[in-house]
Amino acid sequence: MEAEKKGKSSAAYPMNSGEGPYSYAKTSSSQRVVIDFIKELMNKEIEEKLDMGIISTSPPNPFCIADLGCSVGPNTFSAVKNIIEAVELKCQTSQGITASSKLLLPEFQVFFNDHTSNDFNMLFKSLPVNRRYYALGVPGSFYGRIFPEASLHFVHSSFALHWLSQVPKEVTDKSSPAWNKGRVHYANSGDEVVRAYKAQYEKDMEQFLQARAQEMVCGGLMVLIILGITDGIRHSEAGGNRGFDLVGSCLMDLVKKGIVREENVDSFNIPTYLMTTQEFEAAVRQNGSFGIERMEVLPHVKVNGVSLNAQQVTFCVRSTLGELIKQEFGEDIVDQLFELYLEKLEEIHPSSVAETEKTLSFLVVLKRKPISH
Repeated sequence: MEAEKKGKSSAAYPMNSGEGPYSYAKTSSSQRVVIDFIKELMNKEIEEKLDMGIISTSPPNPFCIADLGCSVGPNTFSAVKNIIEAVELKCQTSQGITASSKLLLPEFQVFFNDHTSNDFNMLFKSLPVNRRYYALGVPGSFYGRIFPEASLHFVHSSFALHWLSQVPKEVTDKSSPAWNKGRVHYANSGDEVVRAYKAQYEKDMEQFLQARAQEMVCGGLMVLIILGITDGIRHSEAGGNRGFDLVGSCLMDLVKKGIVREENVDSFNIPTYLMTTQEFEAAVRQNGSFGIERMEVLPHVKVNGVSLNAQQVTFCVRSTLGELIKQEFGEDIVDQLFELYLEKLEEIHPSSVAETEKTLSFLVVLKRKPISH
């Protein structure tokens, strides 16, 4: 296989591993609630849209599922369990099972994908014991090819596509009008910086969809949960962006205290972009290989019906950005940075970051179109 067809080189942004209070496994319950919330919606889409012709109930042709950006669990296991149960239910209804008949089910092969720096050891140590699938780890960026042609029947990804493949080069270039001096994100920056981030997003989505179009079988489904933003509002108004901008404010405070060098802050930017549903829809239509079967904004859901407090929000941000901060500034400042973050967050109230109608999650169901000749 030619080198450019393999998973493209991409910066790695691993979530905090382990089982401590700052680990992604301990702080990602909000994402888990959304994954569970869409279960019935996904069941309906699989029942109505998944082609039975791509399901083989006779080995050696397993039904292949990929979870892109799986991290370390446990959310990925919940998502995979929901998908397999829905496919099995589809098989049961399509076969018209009666008390005297035998249900024929496919074997399932699940590919857990994330960057090479992801803690796959932790992921596989926590695999469910009574799983009904064969599990493999697939390292590499999903912004390039990581699977053989026409090998996947179902693709899932949740809360991963707002991560860019890299920081836009212009924002760290002193000679560029998009140089993002003194800031670590685009939310409160000038139009040039926002355009640079948007251009990087458009390039990444083109590569993401092109890679999946090659890897998926015709008639296969892709289910995505995407962290986005309401169309027509300023990026600075989105709670998720406010949270990242607050990290930059804390870093600049550490600069004033002489703990962090200002040039290090100038060269550090957080590689995330919150897209609108319209932007994502435009990318899909531009690609042309997928039909949009469903796209809808999901309601805000709370963990056990309770809003996150300032400490919980801080732990969430730390589990997401902690490793990135370490890579750039060293481990010594991490505790101090997030102590300052907690103080600032308590002053402005955690709801301004954790809950806002202008930050949204949306569900997308795509179906691989037949290849035209």
